Amino acid sequence: MSRELSRLYRTLAEETDGQALVAPEQLRRRADRRARNRAAVGALAVAALVAGTVAGAQFVLTAGPDTPPGPPAVTPTSARPTPGAPSSAPSPTGPRATPSRTPGRSPSGGRPTSRTPTAIPDRAFFTLAAANDAGWAPQFTPGPVLPELCGAEPGESGIVQRRARVLAYKLAGTPAGYVPDGSYRHSIAIYRAGRADDALRELRQAVRNCPEQEVANAPGVRSTQRLLGGGGYGDESVLFEIREPSRDVNGDPSGGDEVHLVRAMRIGDVVTVLWEQGWESTSSTRSQVDADSRRAVEAIRRWWN
Repeated sequence: MSRELSRLYRTLAEETDGQALVAPEQLRRRADRRARNRAAVGALAVAALVAGTVAGAQFVLTAGPDTPPGPPAVTPTSARPTPGAPSSAPSPTGPRATPSRTPGRSPSGGRPTSRTPTAIPDRAFFTLAAANDAGWAPQFTPGPVLPELCGAEPGESGIVQRRARVLAYKLAGTPAGYVPDGSYRHSIAIYRAGRADDALRELRQAVRNCPEQEVANAPGVRSTQRLLGGGGYGDESVLFEIREPSRDVNGDPSGGDEVHLVRAMRIGDVVTVLWEQGWESTSSTRSQVDADSRRAVEAIRRWWN
């Protein structure tokens, strides 16, 4: 062994002898402390991770109005329909044609249906033929729509709506500028389903029950009432006349009779009445009343269809 190597060994031995060896119990305690330290550090790391996750979830759930919302979820059913597109698919059989019908009547002519009108527009009233236009505008005014019939009031129950007007006319051939040849009290009434039939039945009976009566505001003057034939207007009609002695402007008899015609016509649940009242003691002209009765029925049918 060389001299230098021997010196190195002596130095190592001296340094080793100067330090005391650690006892086994002390070494075990140091190892246990290191293990506990490592476990505590790991637990703190896990706790920090959990706390961060919870805090992030709370931030998302409690975000205020200043937090911009995320995009809405889109599903196939949330899309808006295209403007102009139908809201439902059309019937495979296509649109059904609505049959023309009489007001309040079924297409088969049975009992009245729920399509009874509830309002009466101006267009429901007929327009005079050009040859009969007296140049007087119709006036919609309140008042009786039938003449006095011994105190009876036929057809007053079951009315839904009624309008009436006064209409002056002239006969064809009457020169322009002359006074009218006659006038109508023209009314249209809508009845509850099935009650228009009763109105015409009550009117017939009222005329039969009142063959004669005293004329109102004319003491000693009496009129006679009677039913006349001549149907074929609307679904059914009633025609009667009122006849009384002609009088002058002073109310004195002037000879002859003054005759006025009244026709009530039913079209479904609608009843229209033409009460010809004359003009300055004129009498009704049957042909004119017949022509205007047809025009009255046609106007109501056009209104309904």
